[in-house]
Amino acid sequence: MKDVNMSDTHLTAATRFVEVNGDQFAYRRWGHTETDQPPLFFLQHFRGGMDHWDPFMTDGLAAGREVILFNGRGVASSAGAPRTRIEDMADDAAAVIRTLGIHKVDVLGFSLGGFQAQDLTRRHPDLVRKLMLLGTGPRGGNPESDPGVLEAAPRPVPTLDDFLFLFFGRSEGAKQAGHEFWERRHQRVDQDPPSSPAVIQAQIEANMYYLAKLDPKAPFAHLREIQQPTFILNGVNDVMIPTINSWHMAQNIPNAQLFIYPDAGHAAQFQYPERFLKHAVQFLGE
Repeated sequence: MKDVNMSDTHLTAATRFVEVNGDQFAYRRWGHTETDQPPLFFLQHFRGGMDHWDPFMTDGLAAGREVILFNGRGVASSAGAPRTRIEDMADDAAAVIRTLGIHKVDVLGFSLGGFQAQDLTRRHPDLVRKLMLLGTGPRGGNPESDPGVLEAAPRPVPTLDDFLFLFFGRSEGAKQAGHEFWERRHQRVDQDPPSSPAVIQAQIEANMYYLAKLDPKAPFAHLREIQQPTFILNGVNDVMIPTINSWHMAQNIPNAQLFIYPDAGHAAQFQYPERFLKHAVQFLGE
C-alpha cells in the first residue's frame, strides 16, 4: 500500500486511514520517494496529534525521504479506545507500519512518543533502522518534573503560555522562538481534532506506569537491547522530563549520540528548527 504524493507538504498532505484490528488509524504520508532512505515514522507527545508537529521540521525532513505522521489508537482523528500501556501503543504502531506494507522505518519519537519509540524498537527490532529520541526518557527514569507541569499539561484547552512554559527556554529569544513555532503549527487549515479527555487519562496512566522504578541495581539494562544508531536530543532544562534522563539513555544505549541545546527546554527541536534539521539530516544520512 503506497499513497505518496511528492508534491504534498505538511499543509496539504491528506489525512488517510488504515484499519488494524477493527480500528481506523489516521496518518499522513508525503515526501521524497526516489531515495534509499526508509520512511521516517513520527510518534507524538502527550495528547498530541498530527498538527502538533512543526511544518519546518516535517517538510525539511521530507525533502530527503518519506515522512509519516500518525495518531495512535483513539488519539485525535484515530478511532478506538486509547491505550493505557506504552508497550501496547508501540505494538499498534508496528501493526500500522506493517499494514502499510513497509518493511523498515526510521523512527522519531518526541516525549511520550519517545517512550513508544523505545518500546517499538525493543519489541520490533526488525522494523527499525535508526532511532531518534527527542525530549524523552527511559522506562524507569527520573519523573521529577516541575510542579507547574501538573497544571499546564492536562489543561482541557492548552494555551500559548502553556506551550511556552512546557516546551521552551526562559529567555526572550526562546519565547520568540516559541511564538514562531506556534504560528507555524497553526498554518494548516484542516487541523486534526483535539484528543478527548479519555486520551488524556489513558496517557497519564501509561506515563505513570512507564516511569515506575525498576531494579535499582540495573535500572536501565533494558536500554542495552537497542542496537540501532540512536540520536538523543533535549534542552538544557526540560521541565517535563528532566534532562538527566537523556544522559541515562546516552550512557546505556550502545550506539547513541547526545545533543543538548542551550537555553532550551522540552522541545529543543522546535526552538532551534534550523539547527535540529541539520543535525537530523546528517544523522539519518550517515
